[in-house]
Amino acid sequence: MAIPDWAPQDRPREKLLERGAYALTDAELLAIFLRIGTRGKQGTKGKSALDLAQDLLKEFGDLRSLLSADRERFCDVHGLGVAKYVQLQASVELTKRYLRACLKRGDVLSSPNDTRNYLLSELSGSTCEVFACLLLDSKNRVIKFEKLFFGTIDSTNVHPREIVKHALQNNASAVIFAHNHPSGVADP
Repeated sequence: MAIPDWAPQDRPREKLLERGAYALTDAELLAIFLRIGTRGKQGTKGKSALDLAQDLLKEFGDLRSLLSADRERFCDVHGLGVAKYVQLQASVELTKRYLRACLKRGDVLSSPNDTRNYLLSELSGSTCEVFACLLLDSKNRVIKFEKLFFGTIDSTNVHPREIVKHALQNNASAVIFAHNHPSGVADP
């Protein structure tokens, strides 16, 4: 059944307007973004945007894998193409810029959650391990975010001397260290 034929409270757009974006599943949010489903191949039924979104999440495993898929892998899926790939990549970049704007130079770090979200946005999607520093002044205001060391898929070498040098050059009073796990597994 096509989405316009659903009860209004079950349609993703109407659900978002009524209850807020947080009330939607990953598939529903993705369906809103995709806007349209697919036409069926000769003799087969097409898919709604929500069916397509659910299939994508199943095929890629989760949103992270879907959004970090390369263009070729993404476009191999029936019903998707370069235009949708570009739209999704633009949405990822918009999210990063939004979080960056929330935590720009001079802002006081008032929430561990904001800091976590910012660092996640900056480090997610990397295909190698990255060690980064968030430099702060004496009032815990952001001076600068720097990616200092880059490694392989499962390790990176960190040089404390270089970290101290960067902190001193930027007159930082405090430093928050962060690094990613490209595999998604945080176990040592």
